[in-house]
Amino acid sequence: MKRLYRSRKNRMLAGILGGIAEMLNIDATIIRVIYVVLLVISAFFPLVLLYFILYFIIPGEDNY
Repeated sequence: MKRLYRSRKNRMLAGILGGIAEMLNIDATIIRVIYVVLLVISAFFPLVLLYFILYFIIPGEDNY
């Protein structure tokens, strides 16, 4: 089973979405598009807050 971590090679901002994509074994662009669509639908703030919370919770790739 793959572990969730912040990606170093597949990052745009902090590597959260790239790490999720690597864990699920799908293209990171798909995860990013889904995130942006949900970001627009959810009135922006809740998912931005969630992203920054995940930044502190999910360890970096080099911590494994």
